[in-house]
Amino acid sequence: MSKTKRMMVGITSTALVLGMAGCGSGTEEYTYTEDIPDPPEDSSCSDWEWDAEDGVWECDDYDSNYYGHYFYGGRYYKGKNALKASKDYINYKNSSSFKGSTSSGTVKNSTGFGKGSTSSGG
Repeated sequence: MSKTKRMMVGITSTALVLGMAGCGSGTEEYTYTEDIPDPPEDSSCSDWEWDAEDGVWECDDYDSNYYGHYFYGGRYYKGKNALKASKDYINYKNSSSFKGSTSSGTVKNSTGFGKGSTSSGG
């Protein structure tokens, strides 16, 4: 990933986190980019995109045979179903080291996000 692209990912991620910080009180400081692992160094793919939902890297190199594949634990997975069926990925997703989103859509390791407001018709 180029230096410019990495910087843009960092700026975008930081803006997203800062925007969500106002959603609740008592929020912890959470710098998203610090928790993302470095992209894989694999000669089969030269461009990577972080999948924030699943906490893994996706090959974004159009010229690669692995374009669109997910990468975790030194292996490529052809699609999300293959990734999510992997025992290694399941263990990672259920661990405290998981870097993706929780089922509620919030980034794991974040605190202070309330349930939002509710209203009833009437």
